[in-house]
Amino acid sequence: MIRLLFILTLFAFGPAVGAQKPPAKPNILWLVGENLCHDLGCYGAKDVHTPNLDRLAAEGVRYTRVFATNPACAPSRSAFFVGMYQTTTDTHHMRSHRDDDFRLPDGVRSITHRLRDAGYFTANIKTAGGESVGSGKLDLNFVNEGPLYHENSDDWAALKPRQPFFAVVNAEENEYDIYDRKSAEKERVEWVGERSHVQHAKPETVTPPPYYPDHPVVREEWARYLNSVSGMDLRFGKVLAQLRADGLEDDTVIIFFGDNGRLEPRGIHWCYDSGLRVPMIIRWPKNFPAPSQLTPGKVDERILSLIDVTATTLALAGLPKPPLMQGRVFLGEEAESPRLFAFSARDRIDETRQRIRSVHDERFHYIRTISSGPTFASLNRYKEKCFAIMPVMRDLHARGLLTGPPLELMQRTGPCEELYDNEADPHEIANLLASDKPEHREALTRLRAALDTWIIETGDRGQFPEADEIVAPFGPEMHKWFGTPEWAKDAAPK
Repeated sequence: MIRLLFILTLFAFGPAVGAQKPPAKPNILWLVGENLCHDLGCYGAKDVHTPNLDRLAAEGVRYTRVFATNPACAPSRSAFFVGMYQTTTDTHHMRSHRDDDFRLPDGVRSITHRLRDAGYFTANIKTAGGESVGSGKLDLNFVNEGPLYHENSDDWAALKPRQPFFAVVNAEENEYDIYDRKSAEKERVEWVGERSHVQHAKPETVTPPPYYPDHPVVREEWARYLNSVSGMDLRFGKVLAQLRADGLEDDTVIIFFGDNGRLEPRGIHWCYDSGLRVPMIIRWPKNFPAPSQLTPGKVDERILSLIDVTATTLALAGLPKPPLMQGRVFLGEEAESPRLFAFSARDRIDETRQRIRSVHDERFHYIRTISSGPTFASLNRYKEKCFAIMPVMRDLHARGLLTGPPLELMQRTGPCEELYDNEADPHEIANLLASDKPEHREALTRLRAALDTWIIETGDRGQFPEADEIVAPFGPEMHKWFGTPEWAKDAAPK
């Protein structure tokens, strides 16, 4: 009789046959946005429609001082995929080590390999419910470390039966729209069909940053960019809806962040705030006790580096931080002391050689250009072809029609230093280097010293130039892909 009652109890109160057992550890989902700053409604941005990420922020924590370690995708991703500065691991040049025998230094491993060893199923999601939801982008400057994700893990359906999982969804709108200007329009058509009340960015209503001239092309490009951000939100909304429909929402930590700064000529590739400051939102699942630092609706103003996301993700999975890892844990009982500074670096990007270093504190931003020659006005064929603002600024400059910040930007050359007050000057157009104010002099001295210390302590490999034979092929390759503008015809491959 007792045995019969026990069996009946199991049928009455036990899990249904075939039901998925909740994971002992939380699932972790990275939503990675391409090339954007704080251009979401929850950050106060205008002319964008981001209801899905705004809702995520209301239910989670929104971070305001998160910085990429590099203003371009491959070096930045190479850093946050291992939790170490790209300048330490020799992955700091754009599209480097793609066809050689380079391996990461001993003790440095991808986050997916570490989580896989801890029992996590790792997935790079491209499709869900028959729809494209992610680009599957890797774009890392290391390629000889073995498979980074489990096999057959690019479809969302693989996740539910294989918990706990670590899944990454890379948006594509901001990055790929710049090649054909079509993906933002495609998403706009979808919005009209699904939400006819949506207001889209329009050239006649947007307000581009003051470091660009007031020109129709500038307004058109700025509207295009903002619409692509809204398209990204729509895509991630589909992912979040699928997470909820599959009953995974209450077991999954969601971490949304940008891989590097904004897709604009003075954004990506450059160590300005627009190239480095990225959004981040974290929402905690109901079925796991939340870290004390996470309160729904909170705004967290701590200084964070994207490599801190790596260390923290491991901690959320119950793993100790590896001995060499430079990222810091910022959530949970193992949270480390807050950062005083966030450091970033830019080195060669395609055929364009630059060496620039940057450090933020809570208020000021110091930029040191170590290389010589033009900075913003240097030749990069990808940007000349795909960023319509560049030829406009060159034309206006040649005709003597640029003034103020746009002119200063085109005229800037290295080596040089720049200091900006991000509270008073969020667009970074007033260089305070020669300021007589005591707080500016103190900030300059302090940030110079902090950067010097970081360069030494992290073993910054930017001091070792790449061999000419490594760099030389990039010129002809980029010429083949994008051409060479008329003003730089002397640089065209013969």
